[in-house]
Amino acid sequence: MFKGNKEKNMDPNKTDTLIGEGSYFDGNIKSEASIRIDGKIVGDIHCEGDVIIGENGVAVSNITARNTTVVGKIEGNVETKKLQISSTGKVHGNISISILSIEDGGKFEGSSKMIADQSTTDIQSEIKQDKKKNVPA
Repeated sequence: MFKGNKEKNMDPNKTDTLIGEGSYFDGNIKSEASIRIDGKIVGDIHCEGDVIIGENGVAVSNITARNTTVVGKIEGNVETKKLQISSTGKVHGNISISILSIEDGGKFEGSSKMIADQSTTDIQSEIKQDKKKNVPA
């Protein structure tokens, strides 16, 4: 019936899912592309792209994403490479991140765990090897 349709890979740099202002979604979301939440979602988000919580957006979610930007509110744990909390953003939960940015006025309540980015680990490994080479015998 749908023989002409072939599954294509989604671009994680493009937003393909939008929960609009005034919308409510109850359930888990898994996406290969980026997601923007301007309404409310209750459920976990697993995203290979970026997650953006807009100014009126609320996510009662555990979020796993490449990068996460919070202008609205998150209640739940966040695991992401880069977390940006704007001046109006609020995060209430534990975070595991490589890079954290909080603007003046932004709020974060919870514990944080900094995880090394792969490129950072490679650089640290190279520095250790260089130090070993330069140690006098």
